[in-house]
Amino acid sequence: MRDLPPADPGTPDDRSATRYLGWLARRTWPSVSAAVLFAILWMVCQAVVPAVVGKAIDAGLTQHNRGDLLFWSLVLLGVGAVQALAGVLRHRRAVFNWLSAAFRTIQLSIRQSGRLGVAMPRRLDAGEVVAIGTADISHIGNAIDITARGTGAVVAVLTVTTILLFTSVPLGLVVVLGIPLLTAVVSLLIRPLHHRQQEYREKQGRLTGRATDLVGGLRVLRGVGGEPVMSRHYRQGSQELRDAGVRVARVEALLDGAQVLVPGIFLVLVTWLGARFALSGRITVGQLVSFYGYAAFLVSPLRQLTETIDKLTRGHVSGRRVVDMLRVQSDLPESPRPRPVPAGGDLVDPVSGVTVRSGCVTAIAAALPADAVAIADRLGRYTSDGDGTLLDGVPLKDLDLSALRERIMVADNDARLFSGPLHDDLDPDRTGRTPAALEAASARDVIEELPDGLDSEVAERGRSFSGGQQQRLRLARALVADPEILVLVEPTSAVDAHTEARIAGRLGTARQGRTTVVCSTSPLVLDRADHVVYVEDGLAVAQGTHRELLDGSLAYARTVLRE
Repeated sequence: MRDLPPADPGTPDDRSATRYLGWLARRTWPSVSAAVLFAILWMVCQAVVPAVVGKAIDAGLTQHNRGDLLFWSLVLLGVGAVQALAGVLRHRRAVFNWLSAAFRTIQLSIRQSGRLGVAMPRRLDAGEVVAIGTADISHIGNAIDITARGTGAVVAVLTVTTILLFTSVPLGLVVVLGIPLLTAVVSLLIRPLHHRQQEYREKQGRLTGRATDLVGGLRVLRGVGGEPVMSRHYRQGSQELRDAGVRVARVEALLDGAQVLVPGIFLVLVTWLGARFALSGRITVGQLVSFYGYAAFLVSPLRQLTETIDKLTRGHVSGRRVVDMLRVQSDLPESPRPRPVPAGGDLVDPVSGVTVRSGCVTAIAAALPADAVAIADRLGRYTSDGDGTLLDGVPLKDLDLSALRERIMVADNDARLFSGPLHDDLDPDRTGRTPAALEAASARDVIEELPDGLDSEVAERGRSFSGGQQQRLRLARALVADPEILVLVEPTSAVDAHTEARIAGRLGTARQGRTTVVCSTSPLVLDRADHVVYVEDGLAVAQGTHRELLDGSLAYARTVLRE
C-alpha cells in the first residue's frame, strides 16, 4: 500500500468538473484499473452462482448423477472463494482510491489558498474553502470509488442477460428491455436531486463562512452589543439550510425507495414468468431456480447502477465547487515572463520613498500605524499598490511571485498559530534553528512552562497562550524561516518593556547579514536599528539613527516618546 498523501498532487485539469474527476482517476490509474478489474471479477462470480446452482440441482434431482453433483458443488466452492478474494482486493483498492482523491483535493485547495495568499479573502468566501475540505472531499472520493462497482455492475448485468438469452429468449428479453426502463425511471429523480443538492451546498458554504466570522469576531460583537443581531441572522440562515436539507432528504428518500421497489417489481415479474415456463416444461427445475437466483441477484447491480448515478452526480456538484476555487485568479497580476529574483540589493518603495538597506536592520516609525502597515504590504508585494516597489532596481511585479515569497516574508500580528504540536508550528521543515530563534524572541520561558515542551499541542489559533506569548512565538517562527528579507510589523507591541529590550538587543544578532525591516515606534527597538525612517502622511520625511532623529526631528520625538 502506497503512502498518502502524495508529495506532489500534480497540475489539475480545471476546465470542468467532469474533467477534474477524470484527472483524479488518471492520477491513480493503476489502482483505479485494478479496482475495476477486481469489481468485475467480484460481480461476475456472483452472476454465475445461480447458473452453477441450477446445474447442480438438475444433476442431483433430475439426473441423479452424484459425480456431476460433486463437480458442480466444487465449482460453486471455487467460485465463492474467488468472489471472496476479489471482494477483499476490490475493497482495498477502493479505499485507496477514495483517500487519494480526497487528499489530492485537499492538497490542491491548500496550494491554491497559499497561491492566492492575502488575495484569498477578497476572492473567496471562507465558508467555501471550509466546505470543500469537509463535505466536498467525501463526495469526490465517493465518485472515484463508485466507478469500480458501477463498471462491475454493468458487466454483471450483461453477463446475466447473455445467460438468460441462451436459456430462454422471452425471459432474456424481459431483462434486456426491463433494465434500461428501470434505470430510466430511477434516473428521473437524479436531476431534481442534483439541483437541490447544489442549492444546499451553496447555503452550507455561506452559513459556514458566517459561522467562521462569528467565532473570529465574537469578542468585538459582544463589545458593541451586536451579538444578538448576528445570532438572529445566523439562526435564520441555519433554518434556511435545514429547510434545504429537508428538500434534499425528500428526494433522497424517494430515490432510496425506488431503488428497492422498482427492482422488487422486476424480481416478481421474472419469477412469475419463470414459474409459468417451468410448469409448461419450457425450462427445467434447475433453470427455474437459476432464473429466480438471477432475478434476486439483479437487485444488487441495479441498485449499484442507481447508486453510481447518484454518487457521480454528487461528485460532479462538489467537483464544480473545487474547479471554481482552482480557477480563481489573484488580484496581484503576475508577469507572463517573470525575471529571477535578484540575490541581494536594496528594497525601495517609491510610493513612500522608503529605502531598505541590504543586510541591515531598518526601522520604519510612522506617525500613523496604518501607514507602516501599507508600506510593509508594498515591500512584500501583498497589494497591487506595490507594483512599483523595486528590489535591486528590478520591479517586484516583474519577478516570479512564488520565488519572491520565499525571499521576502512579512510577519504581522494578523498571523495565527496553527493547531498541532508546537515544534511543527515553529519549524515544520526541521531546520534545527528553533532553539536560537526562541532565544532571540525571548520565548524560552514560554516553552519551559509547557508540560511537554515543544511537543505540546497548540490549541486552535493558539488561544491557550497569552497575547504576548503568541507574539513571541510568531516572531520565533519567522526567525526560524530565516528569509533573506524579513519585514516585521509591530513585533513587540504586546510584551512588557524588559522583554522588549531583550528582543531588541538580540534581533540584530539573529539576523546578522540578512535584511530586516521592523515597523515600530518603540524607542527600545528603534535604538537598536541600524537605520530609522520616519514616515508622516505615508511619506518618508526624515531618516538616520534613532538618536539623530531625536535631536533633529521634533515630530519624530513626539511620535516615539508619546508626547
